[in-house]
Amino acid sequence: TESPIVAGWEDAWKRFHHPIRIGPLWIGPPWEAPGDGATAVVVEPGRAFGTGAHPTTRLCLELLLALEPTGLVDLGCGSGVLAIAAAKLGFAPVFALDEDDAAVAATRANAAANAVEVDAQVADVLSDPLPPVEVAVANIAREPVERAAERFGGRLFVASGYLAAERPEPVGWQAAERREAEGWAADLLRRVSG
Repeated sequence: TESPIVAGWEDAWKRFHHPIRIGPLWIGPPWEAPGDGATAVVVEPGRAFGTGAHPTTRLCLELLLALEPTGLVDLGCGSGVLAIAAAKLGFAPVFALDEDDAAVAATRANAAANAVEVDAQVADVLSDPLPPVEVAVANIAREPVERAAERFGGRLFVASGYLAAERPEPVGWQAAERREAEGWAADLLRRVSG
């Protein structure tokens, strides 16, 4: 007979992926059903980072919900949660960049599953050219957020991936809004004019 510890291991990991709701957005795995009236973002958590449940992802989405939809790039896209949610919210065009092939493949698959257009490409966001859009979102870490913001040519930058005790201070940007949850933070940065 099969050991009870081994039995069902193939599906046991699914218990750790729960849907979340942020405003009109429902983000969850394909084996869960979205609530009535929700804008569903279905994410298959494959080998790429990001299911939508981490506080930094939620904080980024809260900040994105308050912005006027325009062109957007997700810097370090992981599984594509933020890029796909942005596309569902009406942002266009939406680009998603990551240096990991598995992340770009996951983003493309998740975008297709959600029937949204996301241009996902393998790129190093700290050295490769960035698309000429107005909004960037980067849920990475404080130091790469600062470096990416200083390279980005748009006017708004949603930054997260760092602890609440940290504050990114990229040259040419000022903090416009901060959100915190569970010891993590996200900031909306605005380009300093002039």
